[in-house]
Amino acid sequence: MKPIKPIAIALTGASGMPYAITLLKELAKSQEKIYVMISQAANTVITMETDLNLGSDTKAIEKNLTQYLGAKDGQIEVFSKNQWTAPVASGSNPPRAMVVCPCTMSTLSAIAHGSADNLMHRAADVVIKEQKKLILVPRETPYSAIHLENMLKLSRLGVVIMDANPAFYQNPKTIDDLVNFVVARILDHLDVDTDLAPPWQG
Repeated sequence: MKPIKPIAIALTGASGMPYAITLLKELAKSQEKIYVMISQAANTVITMETDLNLGSDTKAIEKNLTQYLGAKDGQIEVFSKNQWTAPVASGSNPPRAMVVCPCTMSTLSAIAHGSADNLMHRAADVVIKEQKKLILVPRETPYSAIHLENMLKLSRLGVVIMDANPAFYQNPKTIDDLVNFVVARILDHLDVDTDLAPPWQG
């Protein structure tokens, strides 16, 4: 029996870090092996929107994330921008799925046009060409025609465009309720069980 492959999570510099941190917490809780890529801009936004200060180098980020998420040693691997030896850089060893959360429009554009000038973009390119699941969680408003055309191009390739757009039918009481709804939808598409938000029952 083949071992279950990791899930790759990429954080870019858009607002919406509570979505990313909650997603990482749930994946860690479900015992998933997680590959993490964090842009410099994302690291800055994390300090603005959460109580986390991950540090600046890869090893510090890995240690601090593992501790913060309550993950097991070795469960989380963090890769730097130019770490081309990382497994996510090769089609011979792709993750089973990848989520870019939150996803900037510049990252979405790079992925849509096959640009692979950093590890994050290359990893997304690998996931697309190997026909694995890629989920992009844009957090931008309003969208320009350029943004929408890039999303349409990626959607036609099978990429899931999952806007960070919480619903209100569950009568959310807190910001966490809104965050949990979006993260639950992401986890559903990753086939990872969660009780973050109840499914629609009519």
